[in-house]
Amino acid sequence: MSEFGVEVERVPTSCLMKVVDSCVRNDDMTFLHSYDDLDLIAGHASLGLEVLEAVPDPDVVVVCCGGGGLLAGVAAALRLSGSSRTRIYGVEPEGACTMYQSFLEERPVAMETKSIASGLAPPSAGSLPYQLCRRHVDQIVLVSDEEIRAAVSALYRSGLVVEPSGAAAFAAVLAGDRIPDLAGRSVVCILSGGNMGKDELARFPD
Repeated sequence: MSEFGVEVERVPTSCLMKVVDSCVRNDDMTFLHSYDDLDLIAGHASLGLEVLEAVPDPDVVVVCCGGGGLLAGVAAALRLSGSSRTRIYGVEPEGACTMYQSFLEERPVAMETKSIASGLAPPSAGSLPYQLCRRHVDQIVLVSDEEIRAAVSALYRSGLVVEPSGAAAFAAVLAGDRIPDLAGRSVVCILSGGNMGKDELARFPD
């Protein structure tokens, strides 16, 4: 971003929100949250509507989950459009399982996170996404970084360049034991993001 004239301030993840709050309070800045925002979630819901246009009555929908904005939007769109029988799964990396832990503790939690899927490793689950996911999502499942690597490689062999964060949902499907009863079902697996260059691709198994 700095090459475009943007001033970049790097801070540890643990103090990120304190610095953001300080910038909003002291420097008259506007904070646009990357996942805990109603308008953003509503935008993500349009993907859920696109899913229903392509597959009007899916049995299973699998979505990657970081802070939960994408999952919340897609799940809400499906449920509010009448897909009450569709099973909806969110997928997180084992090392960044904020929504999974939030489901266990029945509240949004914060934690130290680390994963090859950096886009799915925010410091906390969003409060609004958590509420929507609890209402509309059947289960959060976890995948390892190695399983994500294997998914990225499998997709690349099929002609698709998908970054680790975008391939997490497919990793859960590929694992075979994370999501039950997929054989013979109509399954929608959302691949979100292709932000990966040749140098990064070279580090993945063939």
